[in-house]
Amino acid sequence: MTLNWKSFLTIAALSTAGAAFAGGHNATAEETAMKVRKAHMQLFSFNLGILGGMAQEKAPYDAQTASIAAANLAAMASINQAGYWLEGTDTSVEGSRAKPEIWTDMAGFEEDNADLATASTALAAVAGDGLDALKAAFGPVGKACGDCHEAYRAPRN
Repeated sequence: MTLNWKSFLTIAALSTAGAAFAGGHNATAEETAMKVRKAHMQLFSFNLGILGGMAQEKAPYDAQTASIAAANLAAMASINQAGYWLEGTDTSVEGSRAKPEIWTDMAGFEEDNADLATASTALAAVAGDGLDALKAAFGPVGKACGDCHEAYRAPRN
């Protein structure tokens, strides 16, 4: 059986979400929120990896694969993440890289999320239009990710 990218990404998303859900049944709300946001970020990373590989010409450009990965990013960036960011789930908790600034500067954090949604939507609109279009639209997505990570994510220990 051959899986296309769309099927693969759907299976990956459902598997990750299912694992987070199953792991959250006996967990506190805070533990569940951290698991779900980590799963969400892993899916972002997966799709960004596909697109980044193409944009850096480390992987061959494929219009269909680029379109699917970019559409996934845009869809994920539009998800309301309010339930992921419970107070008390910052770097004071083992396993969290979320800086306390998320909660002291929620407006800035939400603005960075909105910037990612805007950039991802723009990327999704052109990802299948050729490598040059992908490269041009990928930069703002990377910038939005980087801006948020710099301000609101602690480095790995």
